[in-house]
Amino acid sequence: MYTYDELYDLFSAHLNNQSFSKNPKELYEPIVYSLSQCGKRLRPVFTLMASDMFGGDIKKALPQALAVELLHNFTLIHDDLMDQSPIRHGKETVYKKWDAKLAVLSGDALFVLAYTYILQADKTLLPEILKIFNTTALQACEGQQMDLNFEKQRQVTLDDYLSMIRLKTAVLFGASLKLGALIAGSSEKNKQLIYEFGVNVGMGFQLQDDLLDLYGNEEIFGKRTGQDIIENKKTYLFIKALSAADVKTKDILLDYFHEKQLPAEEKIKAFREIFDRLDIEKLTRKAIAGYLDKGLEKLDEVEIPEARKEPLRGVVKAMINREK
Repeated sequence: MYTYDELYDLFSAHLNNQSFSKNPKELYEPIVYSLSQCGKRLRPVFTLMASDMFGGDIKKALPQALAVELLHNFTLIHDDLMDQSPIRHGKETVYKKWDAKLAVLSGDALFVLAYTYILQADKTLLPEILKIFNTTALQACEGQQMDLNFEKQRQVTLDDYLSMIRLKTAVLFGASLKLGALIAGSSEKNKQLIYEFGVNVGMGFQLQDDLLDLYGNEEIFGKRTGQDIIENKKTYLFIKALSAADVKTKDILLDYFHEKQLPAEEKIKAFREIFDRLDIEKLTRKAIAGYLDKGLEKLDEVEIPEARKEPLRGVVKAMINREK
């Protein structure tokens, strides 16, 4: 079996062999720029890992892995534009480097390009592959709209927030793995279990992302510390703090949240002091560990030899301690 690092290198080489430098260059330059930023690439590598785990030929899964990566980058380009996020992976975001119109158009083009790879599958598998891909893409849009809705709502419950990140982030992890399992010819039971494993891992991944936004090292994390606070994002940390705070502290949090004139660094400091007092970092880490445990329970139920599950277990354990 392949290791995660081997599959990462294999996928990266395959991606680099694709030609996206076309005309008009103004459309394709942002696409090349976006895809050249070497993030974790967990989702496409998960597709290859699942295919390998279930005994498939990973070369047959490479087109779908590429489609997953293109879909993910499409969501990032549009998400950065809607959130007005200036930095990703330590570099300017597409809308910031070029402009909003080009970010929309190049993101749309990425979405279309993803289908050119999705279609490079065994014709007998294509209907199910398209169903998984289309459902996941639409759920990502639904999750993004929920996230935008939260910006206008004074109160958001933890259940609301968890439903949002499930759609916006977690289901793509599940779909990535399910695609790999499908291509490898896995059973229906195993496909569903590996999907549920991925969704739970994705939930933990997003909560870790929320945590790192405030408590991570900016140089390692690749995004400005406290960006979620500056953008008035209702993250897990903020919603958990509201639910744990007394009436006075809750009012202070909401006042800070809606304060428009407070300098960014002062606002970040104020939030962190309250979060520290309420032990929000510890509570968030507990929630992350809970989702990862649920994911591992689903992986335990997958009906293949235990040794074939070890690469995925290793990735999950690494995610608990990740810093970016």
